[in-house]
Amino acid sequence: MSTAGKMVATGLCRSDDHVVSGNFVTPLPVILGHEAAGIVESIGEGVTTVKPGDKVIPLFVPQCGKCSACKHPEGNFCLKNDLVMPRGTMQDGTSRFTCRGKTINHYIGTSTFSQYTVVDEISVAKIDAASPLEKVCLIGCGFTTGYGSAVKVAKVTPGSTCAVFGLGGVGLSVIMGCKVAGAARIIGVDINKGKFEKAKEVGATECISPQDFKKPIHEVLKEMTNGGVDFSFEVVGLLDTMVAALLCCQDAYGVSVIVGLPPGSQNLSMNPMLLLSGRTWKGATFGGFKSKDSVPKLVADFMAKKFSLDPLITQVLPFEKINEGYEMLRSGKSIRTILTF
Repeated sequence: MSTAGKMVATGLCRSDDHVVSGNFVTPLPVILGHEAAGIVESIGEGVTTVKPGDKVIPLFVPQCGKCSACKHPEGNFCLKNDLVMPRGTMQDGTSRFTCRGKTINHYIGTSTFSQYTVVDEISVAKIDAASPLEKVCLIGCGFTTGYGSAVKVAKVTPGSTCAVFGLGGVGLSVIMGCKVAGAARIIGVDINKGKFEKAKEVGATECISPQDFKKPIHEVLKEMTNGGVDFSFEVVGLLDTMVAALLCCQDAYGVSVIVGLPPGSQNLSMNPMLLLSGRTWKGATFGGFKSKDSVPKLVADFMAKKFSLDPLITQVLPFEKINEGYEMLRSGKSIRTILTF
């Protein structure tokens, strides 16, 4: 039950770059890309939720609707995902890509760095026909991952204090979520001060760099907030910042959410007393949202102007300039680059 689609726009996300650097292991050779929007070209037998001509967003976390995660009201990490032990194939074990007669692997069920791709029906959502694909493609990963981490995973409360480590596209989306949830104080943390202005534009009340202080950043945050923040978010993907984010939240009731993708096969060590005092430590993929259900609703919210995606988009480039886009991401000069086909 597969769908073939024509890509219209795809965002450059750090997760694809993790494959290039070896931090995320998936079968090679592979067509990367997972944050995108396109138009259905044709459908396989038995497909009912999309039809040719529909505007769609591919889902790197599928929603089969039948597994224990899909059936649970709070679960979104569908057991049919290709993230934990990547096979690099469709659900039926086949690949639909070849190059000069050789099989090419799929990437987390999406593979959007291609003019055409094939995805399973559980990995695609139909969206509003009027939506601008070169913007809503961000709902396919970066925006939703950050925004949901605040509103759905942490469940940020009105009047609360939040700290956000990492002010890239996903970190800015966390800030947007905290603001929508009514947080009174949102502290952005990043070593790149060039990101502070944009963070404040989307809702950060103040921004700090760990390099400006002699003492560890978690101590600085605890002092700034009289004992620790209510909610903290790690959106960098480094083990040190994950522990710092946990340490900076209030001992008795603070909630810390891991959002960033950690380096492959590395483990953290932490003192369990940090949790015995009452903290909550959690993580989620795709902002805790059930993908097929939530993506169309988030696109509808965007169309209703409940949030803007413009602050996240640094530039729109033709697909051929993908390497230029990644250079800008790696050097910290861009938040999100959108490629168009």
